[in-house]
Amino acid sequence: MGGRHPETGVFEGSVHRLPVRVYYEDTDTAGIVYYANWLRFLERGRTEYIRALGVRQSDLLTGDDWRAFAVRRVEVDYLVPARLDDALVVETWVEEARGASLVMGQQVTRDGRTLIGARVRVACIDAAGKPRRIDPEVRAALVAQGGSAPGPGE
Repeated sequence: MGGRHPETGVFEGSVHRLPVRVYYEDTDTAGIVYYANWLRFLERGRTEYIRALGVRQSDLLTGDDWRAFAVRRVEVDYLVPARLDDALVVETWVEEARGASLVMGQQVTRDGRTLIGARVRVACIDAAGKPRRIDPEVRAALVAQGGSAPGPGE
C-alpha cells in the first residue's frame, strides 16, 4: 500500500502530496481561483489519498456492504490567491480516525507557501445515508499511514 504512484500523488511520511495545475475553468474573470473551486482541489487530494492506500472508493459502492464517504464539515482558511497556470500541491493527512468518521487536515501550497488550509470531517455512511463504521481494512490502512502532521499554515 502507499508508495509512489504518479497519478495518485506521493506519500512523504504521513502526508500525501498531489500536484495539481490551475486551469482556466478553475478561475474567475480576474484569473484567480474562485473560492468554491478550492473545494474541488481538496476533494481530489482526499480521493487520491485513499486511492494511494490501495482503496478504490468505487469498490466500496458495490454489494451488500455498500459504504461511502460524505463530507460533513469543512473549515477553510483562504490565505493567498492562486492564479491561472499555477502549479500547486494538495497536501492531505489524517488527524483523527474514529469508528465512522475521519478528520483530515489539508493545505494547498505553491512553491512551499501555504495558500489555503482546511480541516474536513468525513463521515462513512450506508446507502440510506446513516452512519456506518469504516471498513476494517480501510481503517487499518488509514491508521497505518496516519500520524501527526503539521496543521494548515504551520
